[in-house]
Amino acid sequence: MGLGGCIILIGVGAILTFATDWHMKGVNVTVVGLILMAVGLIGVATFSGIARRRRVVVPPTTPVVEEEPHRHHRVDGYSDGYGV
Repeated sequence: MGLGGCIILIGVGAILTFATDWHMKGVNVTVVGLILMAVGLIGVATFSGIARRRRVVVPPTTPVVEEEPHRHHRVDGYSDGYGV
């Protein structure tokens, strides 16, 4: 479950706890909302703890090696030896 799922749990729990007046036989909706909010908060704390410890590893860059200029540069534009 990601950070978005945890936030949704907190929101649904808050709605059940504070914004509804449902009465179900055998189920206390307020307690269910409090449990959902607690699970969401634990999830956010766990997710942020894991995200804080995650390190970004930058791959080492390869050194740029410049080539030597060609010693035998022909005037006609063919510097690699191919052509006439």
